[in-house]
Amino acid sequence: MAKKIPMRMCIGCGEMKPKRELVRIVRPKEGDISLDLTGKLAGRGAYLCRSAECLAAARKNRRLERSFSCKIAPEVYEVMEHALSEADGNT
Repeated sequence: MAKKIPMRMCIGCGEMKPKRELVRIVRPKEGDISLDLTGKLAGRGAYLCRSAECLAAARKNRRLERSFSCKIAPEVYEVMEHALSEADGNT
């Protein structure tokens, strides 16, 4: 019997994809929103495709702010864009 593949929805484009293809954005109880490239950090999570377009769509429509119920500073988005571009360059 085939192993079940966990699926998650990208908050940028809204597509359902295998969990391993997406990047997790996490907000721990301390409130520091960051990328979780390992997928194992504790806290509330949201999933995003590994593309700048999906991050831009999520930012434009404030989907991260809705997911985490808090205001997100522009610097956080800039850090995430930089980290996504680095992670994309390594693969």
